[in-house]
Amino acid sequence: MKKKGLLLLQYVIFLGLGILLVWWQVSRVTPEEKTQIISSLDQVKDRAWLLIPVFLISFLSHYFRAVRWKLMLEPIDIRPSTMNITGAVLIGYVVNLLVPRMGEVARCTILARYEKKPAHKIIGTIVAERSFDMLCLLLICALAFVLQTSLLSEYMRNQFGGIEFSGTTIAILALIGIGGIAAAIFVFKRIRHTKIGLFIAGILDGIMSILRMKRSGLFLFHSFMIWLCYLGQIYVGFKCIEATEGLSVLAGISVLIFGSLGMIVTPGGLGAYPIAIQNILIVYGIDPAYGFAFGWVAWSAQTFTILILGAVALLILPAYNRRKNG
Repeated sequence: MKKKGLLLLQYVIFLGLGILLVWWQVSRVTPEEKTQIISSLDQVKDRAWLLIPVFLISFLSHYFRAVRWKLMLEPIDIRPSTMNITGAVLIGYVVNLLVPRMGEVARCTILARYEKKPAHKIIGTIVAERSFDMLCLLLICALAFVLQTSLLSEYMRNQFGGIEFSGTTIAILALIGIGGIAAAIFVFKRIRHTKIGLFIAGILDGIMSILRMKRSGLFLFHSFMIWLCYLGQIYVGFKCIEATEGLSVLAGISVLIFGSLGMIVTPGGLGAYPIAIQNILIVYGIDPAYGFAFGWVAWSAQTFTILILGAVALLILPAYNRRKNG
């Protein structure tokens, strides 16, 4: 009962933060910007056909995630059907929209129910998967900064009160990061036999197990395709609005990074995702009003895609498994 109360409190806090961010962003819109936003949304209606490839690319990203997860389950002798594992992933995303961080538990539970496997064996792969995704995001961040040092340094300078993110500053930060890693390793060696140490060791072992997989190359390929699809959604989405249609793939990478961070803050990125997108697009010369419009169009497209695909999965999986087991 106490655990349910904490989950409810967590949900209310995160949802409240999302609603507050929406109110804050909308309250700052001037009459002139409102006209620009409405004009942009009219352009989206005229180019609505572009939402079809966005929908298909989004589905492919979830499919590649499901197939990658399937590869991770092979070493523990769990071989689910592609239909069940894809459906579990889609339903998990829907649950994450409602209750942050619970989507992973939901997809493990659903897969365990339909494949008749113990959920506790499955959930360890989710920890490893999320850890690997975080590593991928960090690598993409590093790539973005290398390819767009001046632009992203300007953004970081504006966000952090005029701090100059020059090559020297980045080098210092890198040294601090290396020192932090060294300190973390030192601390880990001291606590490795405690509960926290064992938990961290489990995550690290999960990540390393990926590299020891028999088909690790295929795992890395599907990981690449997941992030490529994420980038593809954004790049095609740029074409929906005249102000953003000329943006480059590099701009798409920056939007992917900051949008991913926005998704972590609130349920489904409500409020936080559009704000993150609006702010980063200013660096590429996009007026805040058009950044506002694109951020909400991108968020809405992703959210409705998840809701539609998740609803389809909820309807199909019971019937599929009755026929499969019948």
